[in-house]
Amino acid sequence: MKHGEKNIIFGLYDDEEDLKRAVIKANEDHLQIMDVFTPFPVHGLDPLLGLAESRLHIGGFVYGMLGTLTAFLGMTWIFTRDWPQIYGGKPYWPILSFVPITFELTVLFASIGMVTTFYVINGMGPGIKNTIIHPSITDDKFCIAFTTDGHEHGHVDKLRHFFQHTGASLVETKTI
Repeated sequence: MKHGEKNIIFGLYDDEEDLKRAVIKANEDHLQIMDVFTPFPVHGLDPLLGLAESRLHIGGFVYGMLGTLTAFLGMTWIFTRDWPQIYGGKPYWPILSFVPITFELTVLFASIGMVTTFYVINGMGPGIKNTIIHPSITDDKFCIAFTTDGHEHGHVDKLRHFFQHTGASLVETKTI
């Protein structure tokens, strides 16, 4: 086994309700779930896995405020210092005319910042190769994966028994 690789055992489920029941059973049996893979978001799965709410919206707010400040301060500098001109009696600092550009830069900075943050946090992006455990996971199957490294041999048998009793349609081991 190469450095950084780990042995896993995973089970595939045909329905998201079966998956949620299996996660509840794994929690009751005090089994340490490595990860759960689904082809689409499953409502109610995050609390079962003990996952906290995403804080990406906080980053979106910060990026949006950065865009607002960039637009407002940039236009303030342009209209009052760089190129101060009076058109039709308008003041040097026409705040109401800043609104459209300020809105557009707020949305632009927030969207680009959130997408970039999402990709960085999740280890995605150009040149990154992610391992696909089983091709059906991206199509129509739901998966629970457990790591088997650092456990006694009986642990794998216990996990196979767990998958058998929770209705897994396929159970496999793999090195990733």
